[in-house]
Amino acid sequence: MKVRRLSLALLAISAAGCDAARNADVAVHLQPLSSCIAAEAAIRQAAISEMEQRLAENLRQALTNTQRCLDYDDAMRAGNAPTAAATTTEGAKQTSTTNNQVAGVDEADFVKNDNKYIYVVSGTQLRILEAWPAKNTKVIGNAKIEGTPKKLFVTDNKIVVYSALEGKAATERGYRVYDSSECTYGYNCRFTGDGKPTKLTVFDISDRTKPTIIREVLLSGSLIAARRVGPAVHSVFTFPGVTFPNLRYWPTGVSQCGYSVSNKNPLMTRLLFALLRQENIKLINETDISDWLPSITDTTYNQGTPTTSRNLLAGCGGFYRSAANDGRQLTSVLSFDMTKQEPINSASIVSPPGAVYAAADALYMSVPREHANYVNAGPDGEPVRRYTSTVHKFLLENSMPAVQYAASGLVKGSVLNQFAMDQHKGFLRIATTSGRVPSPDVHSTMSVLRQVESNLDTVGIVDHLAPKEDIRSVRFSGDRGYVVTFKKTDPLFVFDLSHPFYPRVMAELKIPGFSTYMHMLDDTHLLTIGYDASDQGSFAWFTGVMLQIFDVSDPRDPKLTHKEVIGTRGSSSEALTNHLAFTFFAPKKLLALPMTVCEGGNGGGGYGTQMTFSGLMVYQVDTLAGFSLQGKVAHPGDPSCRTWWTRANSEVRRSIFMDDFVYSISSSRIKVNQLGYLSQDLADIPIGD
Repeated sequence: MKVRRLSLALLAISAAGCDAARNADVAVHLQPLSSCIAAEAAIRQAAISEMEQRLAENLRQALTNTQRCLDYDDAMRAGNAPTAAATTTEGAKQTSTTNNQVAGVDEADFVKNDNKYIYVVSGTQLRILEAWPAKNTKVIGNAKIEGTPKKLFVTDNKIVVYSALEGKAATERGYRVYDSSECTYGYNCRFTGDGKPTKLTVFDISDRTKPTIIREVLLSGSLIAARRVGPAVHSVFTFPGVTFPNLRYWPTGVSQCGYSVSNKNPLMTRLLFALLRQENIKLINETDISDWLPSITDTTYNQGTPTTSRNLLAGCGGFYRSAANDGRQLTSVLSFDMTKQEPINSASIVSPPGAVYAAADALYMSVPREHANYVNAGPDGEPVRRYTSTVHKFLLENSMPAVQYAASGLVKGSVLNQFAMDQHKGFLRIATTSGRVPSPDVHSTMSVLRQVESNLDTVGIVDHLAPKEDIRSVRFSGDRGYVVTFKKTDPLFVFDLSHPFYPRVMAELKIPGFSTYMHMLDDTHLLTIGYDASDQGSFAWFTGVMLQIFDVSDPRDPKLTHKEVIGTRGSSSEALTNHLAFTFFAPKKLLALPMTVCEGGNGGGGYGTQMTFSGLMVYQVDTLAGFSLQGKVAHPGDPSCRTWWTRANSEVRRSIFMDDFVYSISSSRIKVNQLGYLSQDLADIPIGD
């Protein structure tokens, strides 16, 4: 009987990889969980599934690397191992605001403004600046924030600040902390949050000189994304997954190199892995995880008197799970009115987080998954890998803020960022890439999804787009979609999405370099930022920062009409990978860009060696005349000239226009300059600690 049990275990572990691929084809809509006990069972099953896939990968490595390791041993034994204008006091008549993806749906950022005030979080402080008249800009109010403030919203004399807790602020409350960084451009990062518990602090700023706390919300999870529609705030958080610290993924007696120390017998290696699988399953099922429940507490203040609610998720109400066992984490959407002290509404799913897109009435989250089919492995022993994403839809209510899980679907590949998704006339359009350059199998897909009961069904698709290239930017506008892919050149694809069931490519324009962000200059022109490139035959180097204008008035014949290249390889701007740093002020046709400009280098893939400018650059942008540099605002700092393209950054991080003045914002200061005299600082206000 023991031999039979081991044989069954061997079959189970060998099939773990292909089971994941088969599971990708089942309906992915979520099932409600009736209780916390049911939620715990779902978490255990997800842990077992994840453990089996890791063991399957390690077993494959052990078996395929056996001969290589034996050769290495022989070599070791032989000793051959390898080696100012006039202003009034009422406020500016025209101002720029946050560069939001969807009109009317505000995105959280570390700085906000109206026509007279700037609200910014930096260091450990919320600071309120009276920014009008411009030359008299000064800090008039501030408040210390617990933790590290990251983002905020402002409306109706209320501010909500999101801060990350660490150190004593986290450990004394029993929160787990792990370090990560914010992901805004998902080419080489995952949308996992910063790994730190979060605090929401709501202030009344009726008197802007004295911000007053009226609400505090503490969460054991980290912030993924937040949107605001009027006073309704919808925030996505992910909570640490349940851990099973004693799980093992290599059997005793099997080296990482891939053979059994005792007898180097592949069958014995399989049996040892099978036994380890049984031990791990027993451990997962017997480990006490009663304290897994995420913590959310809500405290409101009435004339200084606090009232604290219980853990909002204590009863596991509104919890859902997937039949595909999507991990051990819990991801929640929380909705509340930031101007009132009414209860918080929530919906939670047993799933890791992903990229978030939100319209006014719906929020979508795309969670990437990778499946490895070990049964049908290639001739080199490598499994056939399949890339998919589970897309979850939540319905948003704004008049009395609420959120409700609605449906889920499956698409090929994974999204680059929030701009790869768009809701239009009840349909979700989503652009994805399967694989990654330089894989020969990499390609992209445009899918159109429609909600049918609790499923997001694919009703239209354009597949195998741009073979051997991957997506670098996406933009949707009405019935059109624009996708940029890259390997050596930049194909700009124009999609006709007017018929959701029959999407089609209308045109393809190939040019050097690639765009990382596309902005609708008007209905018929695209304004883009990205990198120029130098063709090297089988690949291309990225070089200087590139601005472009495309005329798409004839979608069957898009044209590049203007191009501006700034600096050489190593030049960088936060606007390259974070659209919130890209400020186009339509009333004056002005574009403000944070920039680090580097010059020099050998032109053969070497970085520029001389940093010639750090600060804000302001361009006049015209569809006929192209780009005209209006001036620069220098900011002190020591930015690097060896910045990799996906890690774009700059000393200046944001900018704001108010009438004839521009405000450039770094983590430590805000400068005020008048258009036409950008080299002369009207004000320089420290905002760091």
